[in-house]
Amino acid sequence: MAAGGALCGSREGSAGLWNWNQTWYTNTPRFTWCFERTVVAWIPCAYLWICFPFYYLYLQHKTKGYIRMSHVFKAKMILAVFLTQAERMKGIQSSGILLIYWLLSFMAAVVMFSSKVQHALERGFLEDHFHHVTTYLYVSLVLGELVLFCLVDHPPFFSKAVNSPNQCPEASTSFLSKITYWWFSGLVWKGCQRSLKVDDLWPVRKEDSSEEIVSWAERVWKKCHSRTQQKVGSATFKKGQKSETGIAEAEETEVLLQSEHSQSRPLLKAFWSMFGTYFLLSTVCLVICDVFLFSIPKLLSLFLEFIEDQEAPSWHGYFYAFTMFLLACLQTLFEQRYMYMCLVLGLRLKTAVTGLVYRKILVMSSASRKAATVGEIVNLVSVDVQKLMDLIIYFNGTWLAPIRIIICFVFLWQLLGPSALTSIAVFLFLLPLNFMITKKRSQFQETQMKHKDERAKLTNAILSDIKVIKLYGWEKTFTEKVLGIRKQELQALKRSQILFSASLASFHSSTFLTAFVMFAVYTLVDNTHVLDAQKAFVSLTLINILNSAHSFLPFSINAAVQAKVSLKRLAAFLNLEELNPESSSRNTSDCVQASITIRNGTFCWSKETSPCLRRIDLTVPQGSLLAVVGQVGAGKSSLLSALLGELEKMDGCMIMKDTAAYVPQQAWIQNASVEDNILFGKEMNETWFNRVIDACALQPDLESFPAGRKSEIGEKGINISGGQKQRVNLARAVYQKASIYLLDDPLSAVDAHVGQHIFEHVLGPNGLLKDKQTRVLVTHTINILPQVDNIVFLVDGTISEIGSYQELLQRNGAFAEFLHSHITAEEQAGTGFPALGDTKGTITSRSGLSQRKLFSDNLVRSSAMGRETIPASQDSTTAAATKGRLMKEEKTQHSRVNTSIYAAYLKATGLPLCVYTILLFTCQQAVSFSRGYWLSMWTDDPVHNRTQQHTELRVGVFGALGVIQALGRFASTAAVLLGGVLASHKLFLQLLRNVARSPMVFFEQTPIGNLLNRFSREMDAIDSVIPDKLKSLLGFLFNLLEIYLVIIVATPRAAMAIVPLTVLYAAFQHFYVITSCQLRRIEAASRSPIYSHISETFQGSSVIRAHKAQERFILKSNFLVDENQRICFPGAVADRWLATNLEFLSNGIVLFAALFAAVGRTHLSPGTAGFSISYALQITGVLNWMVRSWTEIENNIVSVERVREYLRTPKEAPWTLNGKLQGQVWLTEGRIEFRNYSLRYRPNLELALKHVNLTINGQEKIGITGRTGAGKSTLAVGLLRLVEAAEGAILIDGLDIAQLGLHDLRTKITVIPQDPVLFSGSLRMNLDPLNQHTDADIWTALELTQLKNFVADLPDQLEYKCTDQGENLSTGQKQLVCLARALLRKAKILILDEATAAVDLETDLQIQSTLRTQFKDSTVLTIAHRINTVMDCDRILVLENGRVAEFDTLEHLIAQKGPFYRLMEESGLA
Repeated sequence: MAAGGALCGSREGSAGLWNWNQTWYTNTPRFTWCFERTVVAWIPCAYLWICFPFYYLYLQHKTKGYIRMSHVFKAKMILAVFLTQAERMKGIQSSGILLIYWLLSFMAAVVMFSSKVQHALERGFLEDHFHHVTTYLYVSLVLGELVLFCLVDHPPFFSKAVNSPNQCPEASTSFLSKITYWWFSGLVWKGCQRSLKVDDLWPVRKEDSSEEIVSWAERVWKKCHSRTQQKVGSATFKKGQKSETGIAEAEETEVLLQSEHSQSRPLLKAFWSMFGTYFLLSTVCLVICDVFLFSIPKLLSLFLEFIEDQEAPSWHGYFYAFTMFLLACLQTLFEQRYMYMCLVLGLRLKTAVTGLVYRKILVMSSASRKAATVGEIVNLVSVDVQKLMDLIIYFNGTWLAPIRIIICFVFLWQLLGPSALTSIAVFLFLLPLNFMITKKRSQFQETQMKHKDERAKLTNAILSDIKVIKLYGWEKTFTEKVLGIRKQELQALKRSQILFSASLASFHSSTFLTAFVMFAVYTLVDNTHVLDAQKAFVSLTLINILNSAHSFLPFSINAAVQAKVSLKRLAAFLNLEELNPESSSRNTSDCVQASITIRNGTFCWSKETSPCLRRIDLTVPQGSLLAVVGQVGAGKSSLLSALLGELEKMDGCMIMKDTAAYVPQQAWIQNASVEDNILFGKEMNETWFNRVIDACALQPDLESFPAGRKSEIGEKGINISGGQKQRVNLARAVYQKASIYLLDDPLSAVDAHVGQHIFEHVLGPNGLLKDKQTRVLVTHTINILPQVDNIVFLVDGTISEIGSYQELLQRNGAFAEFLHSHITAEEQAGTGFPALGDTKGTITSRSGLSQRKLFSDNLVRSSAMGRETIPASQDSTTAAATKGRLMKEEKTQHSRVNTSIYAAYLKATGLPLCVYTILLFTCQQAVSFSRGYWLSMWTDDPVHNRTQQHTELRVGVFGALGVIQALGRFASTAAVLLGGVLASHKLFLQLLRNVARSPMVFFEQTPIGNLLNRFSREMDAIDSVIPDKLKSLLGFLFNLLEIYLVIIVATPRAAMAIVPLTVLYAAFQHFYVITSCQLRRIEAASRSPIYSHISETFQGSSVIRAHKAQERFILKSNFLVDENQRICFPGAVADRWLATNLEFLSNGIVLFAALFAAVGRTHLSPGTAGFSISYALQITGVLNWMVRSWTEIENNIVSVERVREYLRTPKEAPWTLNGKLQGQVWLTEGRIEFRNYSLRYRPNLELALKHVNLTINGQEKIGITGRTGAGKSTLAVGLLRLVEAAEGAILIDGLDIAQLGLHDLRTKITVIPQDPVLFSGSLRMNLDPLNQHTDADIWTALELTQLKNFVADLPDQLEYKCTDQGENLSTGQKQLVCLARALLRKAKILILDEATAAVDLETDLQIQSTLRTQFKDSTVLTIAHRINTVMDCDRILVLENGRVAEFDTLEHLIAQKGPFYRLMEESGLA
């Protein structure tokens, strides 16, 4: 009082600074005159003075341009001149600092205003009218300022931000809109009106863009990395001084090297220096949020005291209710701001990491490329980045959760004394239980994952080689294998789900158990301990906070551990060895005459390995053609890599003049149009483009593609043949008009006559590159060597000889010997083929194909691309591009999911189980309500002699109800999760059967990735995600109904508020779910191109570097990442928008529950009021999680739709037909008759075979030949019914094959494909998948194919495990295994599709002799791509444009000098 008097002066009636009787214990509260004039008046000013220096510094660092003097601004200027002017100059359109200042000023003014009004009512208005009028005027002005500061000013002039019309509205919205996320409502509304597209979303903000963040990240990372390298360098230097300073110090330095300079530390420092400040600001928000979180139980305690104290003034209740509402709202705002800042930070981190990883790919050395696979790199930017993003949200939990737990215990101690410590015993009891459950569950999950991987591997193998499986009629066998693995997988899942149910039941029961033990100990230890409403329900509220902190802690620790591992992985990748820019120097001056000069060059793949090229001295004059030849492994490709600077230079020097273009041996193709692949970022020059196309023999191919040059090439060139890939690769290099061309065996993958054409028109002395272009050609094609300027002959990494063709022959050295051995082998094979390929080169190029082709070039092209002519009217870029699309795009759902999908899922679960689950949930929630109601009755028990009656009964019933509820929770959760397993089994079975029954055209049109996605990701969602989210949704829904029931039972009038608030809730939920689901689907689609681009870049990095196209690829990566972020950002804001609005509604429900309790306190017991409000306080979390569960279900139920999608796709004919062939032996002779047979691959394409009429007699050997696209392989396709006839029929032994079951037909015909196909499994399984033959039969077949000794020497012989695609066998051995498989089938009809193209000459001779002896009684059709392979056939069929051109014996065909003779001339055989 004395202090108050000194502060305020001695005014009459001032009552000092504070007076409880005047302020609190009264029905008409008011502050003392002194308090109003000092504290109230100075709070706004103090706030502004404290904020001013920090805010002004912030403004100095944030310039957005300046705002013109608008009316709003002028009105604001009246009172807050300096800061408002500073904000205008810095472009701040809406100020939070000043808005809060005016809000505080307004509240202070309202206090003064109410005081004046009370004063006037008591003593009359006329006593001091001047002060009254000025007060009213002041309040009006402050209110006006407050309203003005809620408005937004004009956007700033000269802003550095891009002023796009579709700019993110956050920057130009008011402060209130920013903190409540109402600026996002426009997009939510748009998403409900129509389907959202990427263009509807705002471009990524400048501060979040790849351009800004990645360049910043690069600078910081280089700085931190180089600093660490210097420290390591100096430490290593010290370590070297061991002899002088003693061993102990050196060991100390070694420890320093290991701990101080761990790889991940500089990366962590880099991220911290970039994002640390922003993260600390978000942490401040979370700490403030926690302060409000703990103030609510305190207020609840005071409110229940008020209910109990009937003498307390009524306004206390309203004051507590509104304060509770205000604090809850502030908690919401700070929590959501924290989440928003974390998510923005997460997106920036993701951009930084993706950018750093992508740039690293472009500079990785060869040794580094071996250390990291594409899959691992994609994991870095998907899985590992996600772990780091999770850490940002969870990290604060590692230190805040323990603090929360401690505070809860302190508060509980205040309420219940030492009894509060018993809750520790509950946690100690539950901890080992949960640990045991988790450990056991993780074992089941490991088992499940092992089976899942096995299943994925087998599914991948089946889908990759579906053509072979269909040809042999093995679908049933392989589907049974998959189902066998799936059964084991679901068994493990079922056990895991039961344990998960137990774990959840124990977690949900922990609140009850803690409360039960504490209340029981508190009341039973001492009779005088009374459990009143305040103690019981405030304790429950604190226990809920305690439990959430307790459950959050393991998540946080787990997130930190996982992020640490991810950071290490990321750092390890970023620290991988990079290419040395000094390995190759590019010289653009004209003073150097030679294009390429290497002096005494020694090169290796990495510093750790021995040199692969030694003492290389090479000078290549400008404009010359140099051929590089040698045996396999001589170092030919290594020489080109050295020229490109891809190898580590150990010694010598190397100079390359001007630009280079590179054609790798394994063609690198982008997933883009043919035109884009060839242009490779250059401007279109129509004349030059056409010349390049003609020279590279691509014109006929382009004409056969549906959209010509605009036709899309699939990933890794999946829909074009190896030869076409190599020619596109070559065309790309030629189009660049470079000075130097490095060509790594581009002729190995093309047919002989095409190779000749390319050499003449591109590479040779008269080709496109003859003018001044220097060409270094690695080749195995001997017949072109006389036409080159110089030849380098390599032996074991050194240049053995160098000179012209004639010079080298005259020397009669190593080169002449090499030439002689090749010509001899050629003669032995009896071929006159001029362009003999080196075995290794051919194998490499073929086995590198991403999907093995069974029938070669022409089938793939005619079936996948189709041979359509483009009508003139459609000849526009767009039409052509659309037409050229090969792959069917994945359908994305735009509107909400159809209810029929939910019905399908529930039907798969089973109706009885659904009803049983709903009943269980209802029962356990009813028990939960009874338990809460029983507690409220207990707290209302009257107190006699400071004790309550029937305490033991109350404790017993309370405990029993809790146990029953826990059992109900377990049963209901288990029912949902096991129902999910049941549904998953049925849906998987449907999917597998539908895919297996699909025709071949379906697999050609559907990318294998889409199918694998259905079997892995979509099935994973059905296995785990949907049941989990459905369980959560049902749990929260029944929980919400219980809370509503509690509030309405306690305060029936609250129903008036609950109904409209629930309607609002439903509206928010509806709007959010539609928009959020669309955003998630668009985001998922935008992620794949990033990963594809990374994969593409990794595979083609040498080509990109050779063409100096790094900058263009980096820009594309930036664009793809920004497009993904453009969708991720609204997705993150949508969550905040929903959470903020729902929490405000929840806070509204708490407010009304409290208000109605305050109004009706005369007839309301404290127990009932506590029961009602403590339940109402839980509603925030329940509503939030309920919508999230519903959204997750809505997003994931699409998986059910996708899995069922193939129910409606066309299916092939039945595998077997009952009644057909039963009891009769068919196919004894092998006579094939085509009657007016025509075939087209798809309904909208031209006929691929036209009116074919021919008869092939039993046991006849037929050669089928013709140009590319003539229909050779199509004939075999028709014979095996991979595609059904358009008209006509094929008869085998007089039976129309269309009348047979597919398996009946295909098991009687054997195909030996061009590329041998083996599956992951035992050798026996590969030879006899149907398990029809004895071991003796198999050994006989192996003996005939000369594999017996090889297999006998293997560790497990027939049980020897073949790896995926049989990679642990050589190509020759794989081909022989396929031959042994054919021998076991003993078919009367055999189809050979260039079966010996990929093996060496010796193996070729073995195969030919075995075929002649073993299949002498069978009809053999040989599809030939090289004429020499059909010379010894009985008759030869020549096809042209799908028609029979000639069909006769070799002698007659040569005599006729028709199409066949012309083919012989082209191949140099005539």
